[in-house]
Amino acid sequence: MALRGPAGLGPGSRRPLDEAVAGAVGREAPALLAAGGAPEDDEEDDGRGRGLLRWDGFSAWLHCVCVVGFDLELGQAVEVIYPQHSKLTDKEKTNICYLSFPDSNSGCLGDTQFCFRFRQSSGRRVSLHCLLDQFDKDLPVYLKSLVLISKLPYIHFFHTVLKQIAPEYFEKSEPYLEAACNDVDRWPAPVPGKTLHLPIMGVVMKVRIPTCHDKPGTTQIVQLTQQADTNISVILPTVHEVDIFRCFCPVFLHSQMLWELVLLGEPLVVMAPSPSESSETVLALVNCISPLKYFSDFRPYFTIHDSEFKEYTTRTQAPPSVILGVTNPFFAKTLQHWPHIIRIGDLKPTGEIPKQVKVKKLKNLKTLDSKPGVYTSYKPYLNRDEEIIKQLQKGVQQKRPSEAQSVILRRYFLELTQSFIIPLERYVASLMPLQKSISPWKSPPQLRQFLPEEFMKTLEKTGPQLTSRIKGDWIGLYRHFLKSPNFDGWFKTRRKEMIQKLEALHLEALCEEDLLLWIQKHTEVETVDLVLKLKNKLLQADREHLPVKPDTMEKLRTHIDAIILALPEDLQGILLKTGMT
Repeated sequence: MALRGPAGLGPGSRRPLDEAVAGAVGREAPALLAAGGAPEDDEEDDGRGRGLLRWDGFSAWLHCVCVVGFDLELGQAVEVIYPQHSKLTDKEKTNICYLSFPDSNSGCLGDTQFCFRFRQSSGRRVSLHCLLDQFDKDLPVYLKSLVLISKLPYIHFFHTVLKQIAPEYFEKSEPYLEAACNDVDRWPAPVPGKTLHLPIMGVVMKVRIPTCHDKPGTTQIVQLTQQADTNISVILPTVHEVDIFRCFCPVFLHSQMLWELVLLGEPLVVMAPSPSESSETVLALVNCISPLKYFSDFRPYFTIHDSEFKEYTTRTQAPPSVILGVTNPFFAKTLQHWPHIIRIGDLKPTGEIPKQVKVKKLKNLKTLDSKPGVYTSYKPYLNRDEEIIKQLQKGVQQKRPSEAQSVILRRYFLELTQSFIIPLERYVASLMPLQKSISPWKSPPQLRQFLPEEFMKTLEKTGPQLTSRIKGDWIGLYRHFLKSPNFDGWFKTRRKEMIQKLEALHLEALCEEDLLLWIQKHTEVETVDLVLKLKNKLLQADREHLPVKPDTMEKLRTHIDAIILALPEDLQGILLKTGMT
């Protein structure tokens, strides 16, 4: 869908970000990196569990749905929040109001769809919105946006939902919106690995919730035909991935350089003609280093009214590690000091290939009349891979479908990222203590410290040259990466996983001990202390979701019960009431 009519609107503590992302109804659906870490499971979810309160099912998918209106005389305002008990602060409402409409005279026609993120006090939200313009005598009088706000990064899925409900909503208004929300409230929870059938307003969507183990560009969902299942109206191969070639198409000659910039968490601005093109391109950039998570901030659509505008545009300090998508020409001057700027023209429909842009010096970036291009002084660490460029160019000449080109480009990015990250994974795994050093009667051993120079020495024999044909200064790229937010976030995640693994192995070691024999050799005080420690271990395993086998947990509970029964009755009563057994 696209904006109806020829108009738009005139221009008008660094910490981990708690924010929201939004989108509007458009022909192409952008996507965010998938989240989730549950075991693989392709079976159909059997529905929400019993005992959930009203709107609990809705809350598993969405925080709320907003309707934002814009009036030339009154300005923009949140007109409807559904469900009505949903909480949004005044600052969040202000951000949503400004982000729900074009920030410049972008020339959008008809309904359009895009996504944005905004900072909030707690949690992350993904917001998608549909925008409808109504005109009187060729002048915009009233605009309206339908906004979905969610903590889930399933952009493609939410865009599909909006395509189903937005046109009818604008015709039938609030009763239709309430009915759609009631349908969402009956959906099963989005458990990673599950394949779900989700009905909404007479349409049934078949989706599979991704897991953290999925490879980019792959789908586990079974492509059923209409004859096989007549109840299915829409089958989504992905809920979160973007058409990456369409977004990279104007710059695919420089895709490897852009991969480096994203990997290193460099400040990056995408200047696009419309919010939909801005948001899709930013999401494609964040996606290109998958399965490595992008840990810095990124704003698929950013406006001059954003509450972080001053923070991100100040010249008194270096630009932050963030990817911004903007449309207002004002940013060409305001962000002129940023080191890397991508200017793109209109994204072409599938099958049409835009002219390739060039890398240009930042001093050539002018405020209004700059041509599309990548404006940067960055010198890539790696030599350009000519083979992938030839492969994509051949696809362009042969008019290969954009979907097939996306598969090729996504596989290339995946192999490049894996070649880069495997040496790091191998070295970090070596920091893990040997299993034989784990004693049930001592605290779990500590991980060895990550030493950059020690890691660099491993690259000579086990570096990326084992899996990648690309030559260049890999050592320099690693040194730069080790100072980036992406490394910091990745290593903290891996360190947490390994510490949890050590705790799980310690629990298993305890279960293999003859604890009844141990208590015969120790005093009652020591035995009570052991019981309390074992109970704390069980609580920790449950609270931190330690990777412990179910039979290990059951065995430990059996040990605890046996030890308690071996104690005097007065102590048994006290210990049975203390914590869980």
